[in-house]
Amino acid sequence: MHIGTCGHEVTKGNVKLCRACWRKRGPDVPVEGSADVQRVAPVSLADDRERLKVATIQADAKRRYLEAIETIDRLERQLADAQRVADPVETFTIEPKHGSGTSEATPVLVASDWHAEESVGPEVGGLNTYSLEIAQARAVKFFQSGLRLIRLLQQDVKIESAILALLGDFISNQIHEAENAEINGLHPTQAIGFVKSLLVSGIDFLLEHSALSFVVPCHSGNHARTTKTTRFSAENGHSLEYMLYLWLADYYRSEPRIQFVISGGMHSYVTVYDSVIRFQHGHAIKYGGGVGGIFIPAYKAIAQWNKAKRADLDVFGHFHQSKDGGNFICNGSLIGYNAFALSIKADFETPRQSLFLMDKRRGRTCTWPILVG
Repeated sequence: MHIGTCGHEVTKGNVKLCRACWRKRGPDVPVEGSADVQRVAPVSLADDRERLKVATIQADAKRRYLEAIETIDRLERQLADAQRVADPVETFTIEPKHGSGTSEATPVLVASDWHAEESVGPEVGGLNTYSLEIAQARAVKFFQSGLRLIRLLQQDVKIESAILALLGDFISNQIHEAENAEINGLHPTQAIGFVKSLLVSGIDFLLEHSALSFVVPCHSGNHARTTKTTRFSAENGHSLEYMLYLWLADYYRSEPRIQFVISGGMHSYVTVYDSVIRFQHGHAIKYGGGVGGIFIPAYKAIAQWNKAKRADLDVFGHFHQSKDGGNFICNGSLIGYNAFALSIKADFETPRQSLFLMDKRRGRTCTWPILVG
C-alpha cells in the first residue's frame, strides 16, 4: 500500500495524488498511472499567487507600453505640425477690385410706424422715451443715415434711382380713444401736419444732397383712419394718411426726379429690374402672438396673395419689429418700445427702419437696419 501526498491510498508509489484528489485539482495534474505522472510537481497556493502577481505585472507593463506608443505618436504629429508652421509661407497677390461699370442696383428705404405724436415715458421702465422732439430727431437721422448708406454703396455699384416706401402709421391718431387722447402730444389733424413737415424736409434733403431719382410707394396704415374699425374696401376714403400722400404728390408735381405711387387698395406692385416687390402696410396679416412669431402668418398670407398675383418680395410694417423672412421684409418702428408692446409681450427692439438693395443681376442682396434711437 502506498500513500500519496494527498494522504490517501494510491495504487503505485510514484503517483502523488489519488484519482479523487486529481479530479479536484484539474487537468494539468496527470492521471494516476498515466505516462505523464512522473512529471507532476507539487503546486502550492504560494505558487499560484506568485504566478498571478507576475501576470498582473506583465499586463500593466503592456498597458503602459501601449500608452507610451500612443503618446509618442501624438507628440511626433504635434512636432510635425509645429515644423510646418515654421516653414516659409507661399503668398499670392490680391489685386483691388474696381467696379466694371456694368453693375447696377436700386436701394429701397422703408419708412413706417412713426406714431409721431404719441408719447412714451416711464410706463416702459426707462427702456424708451418718445416725444415730438425725439420723433423729429429720429426722422432726421433716418434720412441722414439712409443717404449715407446709399453713398457707401455707390462706391462699388452704379445707383441712379432709389425707392422710398411710405408704409403708414405715421400717426397714432385716437383709435384707442381716451388712452390716445391722454398720451398724444397733438390732435390727429395737427399730427398729420407735423408728419407732413417731417416728410417734406426729409425728401427735400434727399433731393438736394443726391442726384438720385425716387419712386415713392404710399400706403395707409390702420391708425390714421377716421372710423372706429378698419374698412378694407374703403380704407383710403377714411384715412388721414391717404390725404397726406395726395398732398405730397401735388406738392412735388413739378419735380421730375420723384414719382409717387399712391395705392388705391391694400397692395401696390413695383417692378425693380426682374423682381416684383409688393408693398403694403401689413395689417391684413393676422398674427395672434404665436410661438413662431409673424413668420408663419406672413408665409401663409403671401402664398395666398401669390395665387392671384405673384411677387418676389413682400415689404410691410405694422408689427414694429425688423424681420427678414426671405421672401418678405418686415420693417421696424420709429417710436420703438411702448406700453402697447409691453402689454402684448412683444420682442423688445430699439427704434429702427430698414434699407435693402436690389441688384440688377442678383435680386435682393443685402438688408440693413437704420438705427435711429
